[in-house]
Amino acid sequence: MKGAAAAALSELEREIHAPGDGLDRLRLMPTPFVPEVRLHLAEDAIVWWARMEAAVGHALPPPYWASAWAGGQALARHLLDHPELAAGRRVLDLAAGSGLVAIAAALAGAARVVANDIDPYAVAAVTINARANRVDIDASGDDLLDNVDTGADLVVAGDAFYSRAMTARVLPFLQRAAATGADVLVGDPGRGHLPADGLTVLADYPVPTTEPSVDSSLRHVQVLRPT
Repeated sequence: MKGAAAAALSELEREIHAPGDGLDRLRLMPTPFVPEVRLHLAEDAIVWWARMEAAVGHALPPPYWASAWAGGQALARHLLDHPELAAGRRVLDLAAGSGLVAIAAALAGAARVVANDIDPYAVAAVTINARANRVDIDASGDDLLDNVDTGADLVVAGDAFYSRAMTARVLPFLQRAAATGADVLVGDPGRGHLPADGLTVLADYPVPTTEPSVDSSLRHVQVLRPT
């Protein structure tokens, strides 16, 4: 594990074992739509973020890994309900966040799982969450989006299309992966950045969400595959 991710892992391990149970704490809990998987999540990710920035004295990346985002929950549910999608295969979880989808792939019997995220805190979160669920996952902090060879049989991406700029980088990567023979699955709660064509809907789930600042406790999420 590289220096920034190793430092983040030390910080998160201290957080996990720190006393207290307020809104600014991390807590190991079952994922609402995927109770087979437990994650270290923030009771309130924004409050946790503010406290940690105050503690370290500088800006930190938004803690996307500290919430169970709806797209990832839907993808994880889909993999556990259809384990043949991952069983015996090499899986890449792109923009992995907490590592939820990667953990589901491992539980479904994947031969190897790589969880990739450029945020060192996400890399650390994947490590501690894999440990909590007793699965083996390789956590990577490299930026893979300009790569041609994914080294995977199945590429999964939950909630990766949260902005136009992010979609402009992620979608071509996934299209290249599909063109070179990998299966690709995405979970998207309809944020409006995915194109209307070129994707086939495989499933539609009403997903409970722990993400901050949402108007509803449920998000309707589609699991899609490039065509």
